[in-house]
Amino acid sequence: MLTKSIFTRALKRSPWVFHVGTSGCNNCDIEIADCLTPRFDVERFGIKLVGSPRHADVMLISGPVSRACREVLQQAWLDMPQPRLAVMVGVCACSMGAYKDAYSVSGPPDKVLREVDPDARFVYVPGCPPKPETIVMGIVKLLGSL
Repeated sequence: MLTKSIFTRALKRSPWVFHVGTSGCNNCDIEIADCLTPRFDVERFGIKLVGSPRHADVMLISGPVSRACREVLQQAWLDMPQPRLAVMVGVCACSMGAYKDAYSVSGPPDKVLREVDPDARFVYVPGCPPKPETIVMGIVKLLGSL
């Protein structure tokens, strides 16, 4: 019990995030990169961008899931340690946006990830593209639910 509370407290204070751009127009990717600039400086909250899902606590997902990216996203999700948490960034990741009836799209990321992990936790940050402040608020909201 003590180990779980220490882990939860550490996760809330310094979440490591892994960004996955599944497809789309890349405007959300630019806003996620803005979060890392000195103006918004998410590292002051302990949020750190990592290069591997095996080191990540939270996955930032932008865009709808294309057919080519489906298995890669699912494998990256399974590579993350428990508890698996994700923030869906942008309208395309939340509700498919302009890609709703596209032939090359498998679906929104939450439905694709629930196929391999029914207990996954998600937070949705709508906007086209969302502001960096709302992305940070989404990560804080997700960690507050732990």
